[in-house]
Amino acid sequence: MTADARSAKTLLARVQQSAERFTEVPLAASCLHPAAPFDDAERAAVYRAIYERRDVRNEFSDRPIPDELLRRLLEAAHAAPSVGLMQPWNFVVIRSPEVKRDIHQAFTHANDEAARMFPDYMGHQYRALKLEGILKAPINICVTCDRTRGGPVVLGKTHNPDMDLYSTVCAVQNLWLAARSEGVGVGWVSIYEDADVRAILKVPDQVVIIAYLCVGFVDQLYDRPELEAKRWAKRLALDDLVYRDTWGG
Repeated sequence: MTADARSAKTLLARVQQSAERFTEVPLAASCLHPAAPFDDAERAAVYRAIYERRDVRNEFSDRPIPDELLRRLLEAAHAAPSVGLMQPWNFVVIRSPEVKRDIHQAFTHANDEAARMFPDYMGHQYRALKLEGILKAPINICVTCDRTRGGPVVLGKTHNPDMDLYSTVCAVQNLWLAARSEGVGVGWVSIYEDADVRAILKVPDQVVIIAYLCVGFVDQLYDRPELEAKRWAKRLALDDLVYRDTWGG
């Protein structure tokens, strides 16, 4: 028997053992509740959080975030939907000034490279933008995805293996919207070499870095996305992005 055949046989045996241990239990009526719509005020609050969410860069206050508030934000992230209920995320909460400085140095190196990629007229505008708040934000959070969680076969990943990555992004968005409702700003830093941040935070090989977030109280927000307010880009019209039944339909 080849090594591949032995491996497949072992995996099949594990699946069979799991199936034998599983006993289907009828869903208890107590697990269900009415799917009634929110009232007007509740619904308005949800949409307000969505439309007023901003990618905060350097407007952070130096006010510390209470532990109980941080816990609420992490609980909101942890309540995100995940494929097969595998919950692939972890949250590295960073307060250390030394770690922040190392991350900021990694950002600065990558940001200098990025500025050179744009044409001259855009490169000047790019350098004028403030694209992170790593040092100023009281808390940084690195959100990761453990691609091995749930074992070799996960419900929902059998034919789309990247669903765990998308699940983790849902956790980021949950945290972002909850933060807006608490008067807390969040900035998503994406300009860095993965290997640099991985080494600084000691992230294992099987874990993917999904988001590096700067988190802190803010006193003011732009009335539109900052890059739109600073004329870097324009918001696209929704009607140009919606098709019927088929691509382009």
